[in-house]
Parts: sequence; structure tokens; C-alpha cells
Amino acid sequence: MKILVTGGAGFIGSHTVERLLQTGEHDVSILDSFNDYYNPAIKRANLRAFADRVTVHEGELTDAAFIHRIFEEGRFDAVIHLAARAGVRPSIEQPELYIDTNIKGTFNLLEAARRTDCLHFVFASSSSVYGVNKKVPFSEEDPILQTISPYAMTKMAGEQMCSNYSHLYGIKTVCLRFFTVYGPRQRPDLAISKFTRLIEDGKPIDKFGSGHTARDYTFIADIVDGIIGALNYRTGPICDIFNLGGSQTVTLNDLIATIEEAVGKKAEIHQLPEQPGDVPLTSADVSKATQLLHFKPKTTIAQGVPAFVEWFRQMRAEGVAIA
Repeated sequence: MKILVTGGAGFIGSHTVERLLQTGEHDVSILDSFNDYYNPAIKRANLRAFADRVTVHEGELTDAAFIHRIFEEGRFDAVIHLAARAGVRPSIEQPELYIDTNIKGTFNLLEAARRTDCLHFVFASSSSVYGVNKKVPFSEEDPILQTISPYAMTKMAGEQMCSNYSHLYGIKTVCLRFFTVYGPRQRPDLAISKFTRLIEDGKPIDKFGSGHTARDYTFIADIVDGIIGALNYRTGPICDIFNLGGSQTVTLNDLIATIEEAVGKKAEIHQLPEQPGDVPLTSADVSKATQLLHFKPKTTIAQGVPAFVEWFRQMRAEGVAIA
């Protein structure tokens, strides 16, 4: 199968590409902008293990002509769309950038897929679309009446565009709502990466609120299982949505304690008020993904955090700045 992975040099993307290549059955291309949202050297390092086995296209999702040219040349059978401007807090500061990249970029990909008869499209959505959902755990059947950040809004718009293109043009679309993915290669702006770096360096970490907010942390290998399941999912509705979570809700306080143990140092806490746009709790009902995508998360936070710390220290030893 000829597959395009957008964001294929990033955290989730590079792990997905590696898994696809392991089968020996796929011709894989990567689309990535290598932007400076975080150190591009990290993405370049992510590619080292497989750069000679993939085609890499460097450019922006917002460049429609560039996107269409890639699709005309590649004639892909499927797209795994993982590229996006990510993060709740940055989206509040730069909403226009998020709208351009996440909404217009997704539109450009779907339109190019339509024009080149690419009929399978996997879209990375987010648990943030649930907003302040009082029903726990979150189910794909829950009504979503309000998102609370521009980032979440762009992901909901992406889901709706997938639905449009499925209905109008027969493209099989699968939207995956990721719940706080972590593990080796995680972006430096995310909590586990940021806290590990600061604790390792003896610097204070910012703790927003009381520390009782909780997230459903999902290890990267488990997320990739779900992505591959979505790629192989050919039955059911032509547009479908699945939660991919770790089924292990962890409070911020417990997360900090787990990182302290893995690093071998105590954290210095800089206490701050809660942040606007943050949701108090995420918890995934993954029964649908278990039944239809054969998704069964296996890695606990106590296993996953040390794996991240090991990668973090290895990258530092190689001189790659994780910041």
C-alpha cells in the first residue's frame, strides 16, 4: 500500500512510520514542515533510523499547490494525517495560525485525496474536543456542544470535514481522538518532557492549580496500535470516530511523583493558578476501539515514564537539545 504520513518526522508520526516499515508491505512517504515550534533537530534525529527507506516531502500543509503536486506524483492509497499545530495554550495566543494550519491544511489534504482517488483517510483528532464533559469516561456518542480552545475547535472542524468528504466523495475517513500521548520522542512542550528536563536540571516546574486535574495518559506504542487498526479498518460507517486512550487516568500530582522517581530527583514546585482552556479531566471509553480496531492499551504510566527518561538522556548525550 502507498501511504502518506503527514507529520511523519514528529513524535507520533515517526513511530507510526517505523511500524509501517516493519511489515515490509508499504511504500511510505512523509510530509513534514520541520518548523521551529520546537527544535527541528529532534525531528531530524527521529528520521535517522529509516530516512533511506521513505520519501520525505518538506513543506507546509497550507500550500495547496505543493500538496496537490505530492498527491499527483504519489498516487497514495491512504493518508495518515498526524501533522498539526498542537497545544491548547499556544492556540489561545495564535488562533489564526491554528486555523490556517489545522483547518485549511486538512482541507487541502482531503481535496487532494479526492482529486487523486485516495479513498482511505485517517485523521488525528484530540480528546480536547470533549471540552468540560461532565460524563466520565468520555464516549464517542457523547454530544459535543462546546469546545473551550481554538485548538479543540480546529480538531472538531477537521472531524466535520472528514464527514463531509466521506458523504460527498466516498472517502473512508477514520477520526481518532487521542488522549494525552507520551513516550520517547515526545514534544518538548508537553508536561512529561518539560518536567523531566527541569527536574533533571534542578530547576522549578510550573504547576497550574492544585494538581488534582487528571489526564488519561496513553503510551506511544499503544497509540500506534490504534492508528494501524484504523488504517486496516474497512468496514462500518464510511466516516467513523474512535477514542484512543490509555485507560489510566493520572492526576498531575501523581504524574510529578512518577517522573521524580524515574529521574531520581525531587521537583522544585512553582505554584501557579489554573490556566484558561485546560479541561479538568480526560478519561477515555475505548470499548468501541477495542471491539472494532482491536485496540488494547498495555503500557502503564509507571512503565512508560522511565522509557521516556531513558530516551531523553540518550538524546542529551548525543548533543540534541530537548527544549
